[in-house]
Amino acid sequence: MVLAAALSGCAIQRAQVAQDARAQMVGMSKEQVLACMGPPANKAAEGQTEVWSYNSGDGTVVASGSASYGSFSGVSSRRFCHINVVMTGGVVAAVNYQGPTGGLITAGEQCAYAVDPCVKPR
Repeated sequence: MVLAAALSGCAIQRAQVAQDARAQMVGMSKEQVLACMGPPANKAAEGQTEVWSYNSGDGTVVASGSASYGSFSGVSSRRFCHINVVMTGGVVAAVNYQGPTGGLITAGEQCAYAVDPCVKPR
């Protein structure tokens, strides 16, 4: 039980890091993003706007199931995050997250693995 509480606390911390990154990364240059996140998995450009895409996550698999009258049914899903760093004029304009990034109170926690080096501690 203590272990579950500790792991939950870590997930909440990662969710906060991901939330902080959405604000702190705005205004960063391309060079700063490359320094803290590395090269993107994909790039797209249209005029002055570029979108750099990154994948993030620790491979967490969430399982749920139910048992009834001697039978069991279950479902599992993998949590991950696709990060899109939107740049206009060579600086970050927005950071967007997509995918099953976390739980109800830990939304975005899977995104923290990639953006953490870009975030200043509180």
